[in-house]
Amino acid sequence: MKRRSNCAFSLVEVTLALGIAAFCLIAIFGLMPVGVQTNRNATSQTAATSILSNVIADIRTTAKVTPSATPSPLYKITVPARGNSNTTAQTLYFDGQGQAATSLSPGSPTPFQPRYQLNVTFPPNPDAGTFKTTYSDLKITWPAAATPANASGSVEMFAAFDRN
Repeated sequence: MKRRSNCAFSLVEVTLALGIAAFCLIAIFGLMPVGVQTNRNATSQTAATSILSNVIADIRTTAKVTPSATPSPLYKITVPARGNSNTTAQTLYFDGQGQAATSLSPGSPTPFQPRYQLNVTFPPNPDAGTFKTTYSDLKITWPAAATPANASGSVEMFAAFDRN
């Protein structure tokens, strides 16, 4: 008579395999919130940098030689006359698509949900007598309703504009 040998896993082996799999899954699930938060921060920083790039391009298109302050064509940011400064922050609010408004709820027919707050200042030029350069400090923070000190994220850019 021939004996058949049954090959199978024992209950101990199955329990150990399930324990190892559970440990690995717990580690993966523990890293998920970190990955989601990192992705959200990267998306917000990319959008904020794009908004800053558009605002700087808008300021660059403003008429150069004017005797007084001039608003930029697209966002209506008041750019001081050459060599002057305006340290009062001008605030704009942007949604996720880059649409701008001057307040948190502009009352337009379409719902505007601001996500970013942009503060633009034009600090004084220490060499205004020699160089007619206008400096600009742009800081964008999110969420839009938070104060810059309490924001969950921010991007700041310093730009110089030749105003001759």
